[in-house]
Amino acid sequence: MIKDALLAYFHFAAIFLLFAFLTVEAMLLRNPLDSAGVRLIARVDAWYGASAVLILVSGLLRWYFGAKGSGFYNANPFFHAKVTLFVVVGLLSIKPTLQFLRWSRQQKQDGAFLPTGDEQKKLRRLVMIQLHLAAFIPLLAVLMARGIGH
Repeated sequence: MIKDALLAYFHFAAIFLLFAFLTVEAMLLRNPLDSAGVRLIARVDAWYGASAVLILVSGLLRWYFGAKGSGFYNANPFFHAKVTLFVVVGLLSIKPTLQFLRWSRQQKQDGAFLPTGDEQKKLRRLVMIQLHLAAFIPLLAVLMARGIGH
């Protein structure tokens, strides 16, 4: 029982971290970035990616070793919807990540480089879409955990 509780805690903590880092990205993109902001957003995005990996690992651990067992999850359509939405959010994160890396490289080559407001606005829109879609994942998890859909 304690193992299942610790696996759930690890999973929830990773989810909270993901939302925190994604929120910081959205806040940083709200105003013009200076050179420190360009470096910061790249680091925050790396931590965002790391938190997504932690969610995946902790989710797999719960699936394999959790009290409910993989059969519970595999049979529930909300589990499949949750995983699909997680993948969609991950795919949406590729463009911002690549852009943040480009900005970092450009700034290393040219210390005066700063991203344009239009670039930031487009990326902020993608980050906000990720945040809004990710907000539905816990709802799907609650429905799944209550056995709805079985």
